[in-house]
Amino acid sequence: MTTTYRAVQATGNHSLVLTQLPLRDPGPGQVRLRVEACGICGTDAGTVEGVVPGIAYPRVPGHEVVGTIDAIGAGVIGWKVGARVGVGFLGGQCHRCTSCRRGDFVNCQNQGFVGVHFDGGYAESMIAEATALAAIPDELSAVEAAPLLCAGVTTFNALRNSDARGGDLVAIHGVGGLGHLGVQFARRLGFRTVAIARGAEKAALAKELGAHHYIDASAEDAAAALQKLGGAKLIATTVTSAEAMASLVPGLGPKGHMVVLGASSAPLPLNTFQLLFGERSVGGSLTGHPIDSEDTLGFSVLQDIRARIETVPLAEAPAAYARMMRNEARFRIVLTMS
Repeated sequence: MTTTYRAVQATGNHSLVLTQLPLRDPGPGQVRLRVEACGICGTDAGTVEGVVPGIAYPRVPGHEVVGTIDAIGAGVIGWKVGARVGVGFLGGQCHRCTSCRRGDFVNCQNQGFVGVHFDGGYAESMIAEATALAAIPDELSAVEAAPLLCAGVTTFNALRNSDARGGDLVAIHGVGGLGHLGVQFARRLGFRTVAIARGAEKAALAKELGAHHYIDASAEDAAAALQKLGGAKLIATTVTSAEAMASLVPGLGPKGHMVVLGASSAPLPLNTFQLLFGERSVGGSLTGHPIDSEDTLGFSVLQDIRARIETVPLAEAPAAYARMMRNEARFRIVLTMS
């Protein structure tokens, strides 16, 4: 029996290196996964580039993890060896803090982030808290399921938890790693779906994904175009430009809401009059807890929603990560261990 496994670690010097690590047994409340696939996500830059303070290096990134349980620690209930499971960004709720006691597990005050505070899925093996696990449907391969555990649940939760109802005008800002899933979810949830991106060449893809309308933000005022369509009940913005996000606020209808899904360190330059008149609002949405992931996976099976992916062997993770950072992924890159 092997006593080591391959892993790709962030060194703290803006780089990733392939290494061998000793195989560990899971502790109380934990399971060990034999990893089959792990998506590469833009949030991984927080670990690799050292953006998140207090990371202990070296650290294995990766939080779109799918694998099979091969060992179970003491006190774990409801999971068996051989079960197909996934792990997303949230590392498992504590059940003790105020947020958990109110059932708000996403905002658990003692929850670590996978691939940030402890090792993630750029590896052949991974230790996970049992409270972080989501069951994987038989209809999805490991590669298909992986991106849905972060990009998928992030967009799906933001849309289904909004005040928008079937037939409402809903805009997806950006048709990239998150946005191409957001367009699919919005259409299947029954919204009048608008895709907003830069470039006329993206119109065909947006329509193929299910958008009823496409707005080329490089050729026209996107907010004005939304108003011509009646004003958006919801705008889910997946881009990382704070200025581009703010420019769409005038495209909201009365009591419309913008939900921010793309991370940016820049301030969001909002015009308060645009919020006051029309009672518009702007907020954020942070991924989802494991049952939300299971809902996302189940809805994706039901409605035949899939991420557009390319697969890369684990050993090529550094080059694949660099391509993602250069915005060359179309649209999600998934590492495979075999």
